[in-house]
Amino acid sequence: MIEVQNLTVRLGDKTILDHFMLMIPAKGLTFLSGPSGVGKTTLLRALAGLLPLEAGTVSLPGAPVMLFQEDRLFPRRTVRQQVEAVLPASRRGEAARWLELAELTGAADKLPEELSGGMARRTALCRALAVEGAVYLLDEPFAGVDLDRAFRILERLRELDRPILMTGHSPQLAQRCDRLIQL
Repeated sequence: MIEVQNLTVRLGDKTILDHFMLMIPAKGLTFLSGPSGVGKTTLLRALAGLLPLEAGTVSLPGAPVMLFQEDRLFPRRTVRQQVEAVLPASRRGEAARWLELAELTGAADKLPEELSGGMARRTALCRALAVEGAVYLLDEPFAGVDLDRAFRILERLRELDRPILMTGHSPQLAQRCDRLIQL
């Protein structure tokens, strides 16, 4: 279970989250929605341990993996190599599994400069998923990805059997998740 108790996070003099509470089951898809600037990304970063907490506690079932809003791809590595870069040598063969999950098998040998925005986003998603954390924190994982493809990938994410928190602005994606949290 993911449990957040009385979480307060400040950035400079601005309070972003104030005594925020959250409980999420240990499995399933949770969609965090709300207007830009409301604190969705801040919440994910706090859960990942990337921001100092002013107050409160965060309890996760294990190590989180964060997908940032920026793709952060290595410019001289192919899509396959992007995924292999986070895998230990003994698991490099698993890259194909993650590429298939994100429908990137045909783009495995392309460099970032050859990718559309949606393909780059899916490559970053593959790389994050390959790390296999106990919790996935996905900041706008489907930005630039067409809805039909996003729906298919979302169903594959559900099969990972881990808690997944994702942010976004698409009501259609939110409806396909197990829980919607409006910030």
